[in-house]
Amino acid sequence: MNTAILSNEYQLFIPKEICETSGLKAGTYFEVIPYNNRIELVPIKPIQKLKVIFKGIDTNIVREEDDRI
Repeated sequence: MNTAILSNEYQLFIPKEICETSGLKAGTYFEVIPYNNRIELVPIKPIQKLKVIFKGIDTNIVREEDDRI
């Protein structure tokens, strides 16, 4: 079982094995989500890395003309 340690400065140390298998790097930001009696840490990925997910999707939007003058 992997455990994490909370320091006196409220810093959380995540085991190296977890970081390596999850692809986490130093300086990674996390969203911290309290859920019942546990805490979930969700890595926040830069928007540039998310662009690859939507590659090939047509992002052109056809808009109706505005009738207001």
